[in-house]
Amino acid sequence: MSVPALAVSNLTKRYDRPVVTDLALNVRAGEFYALLGPNGAGKTTFLRMVAGLLQPDAGEISIFGINARRDPIAAKRITAWVSDEPMVYDRLTPLEYLEFVAGLWQIDASAAQRRAHELIGWLGLAPHANELCGSFSKGMLQKVALAGALVHEPRLIILDEPLTGLDAGSARQVKDVLLGKVRDGVTVIMTTHILEVAERMAERIGVIAQGRLIAEGTLAELRSRIGRQSSLEDIFLDLVAQGGAEAA
Repeated sequence: MSVPALAVSNLTKRYDRPVVTDLALNVRAGEFYALLGPNGAGKTTFLRMVAGLLQPDAGEISIFGINARRDPIAAKRITAWVSDEPMVYDRLTPLEYLEFVAGLWQIDASAAQRRAHELIGWLGLAPHANELCGSFSKGMLQKVALAGALVHEPRLIILDEPLTGLDAGSARQVKDVLLGKVRDGVTVIMTTHILEVAERMAERIGVIAQGRLIAEGTLAELRSRIGRQSSLEDIFLDLVAQGGAEAA
């Protein structure tokens, strides 16, 4: 049996209240996994803990068999994180930014340049490759941030609302890049409030409510759970309502 891309057990985080509680989740290598939940459900906190940006209060995180709490550097070397708020240096061009990020990963300069041009082409940024990022729209910055996350060729890509602020054409480019990565065997975990995207792209879907994983499976399995043929929107709303009632 292959090692899962992500194995999480008993993951817990609280501030003034519990945000993530005893969450357990496994994501298979090479799958597209969508994580859904209402605002405040704990999705971003969960992803930040997996990406090593936030320390959990308890629990274990394993990325391709690497214990991310004991060996965070090794885990981060094979992981990419893209937040919903792109963080890019305004005074660099996309090419300069990607070469800078590649340098942080100690990628050979010639390989970094080749990889930067490839990513810029995939994401439709070629006409703007030598313009300063400070003049870009949020959607363009999101594509630059995604390119920066992919430059070290991670095995696990974690994205928090990556389509926020993108027009239809840009969203299609990002989706095509992500699906291409999955075809190449890379694992993608993505949160989104655009349920049609999850319905069309994800192999499996997890639903979080009040910091707990309340349902998981393929779209067919989730439909079976609620006992009728429905859209993902209807399934999601039913599952969240059930999860809230059980927690009450």
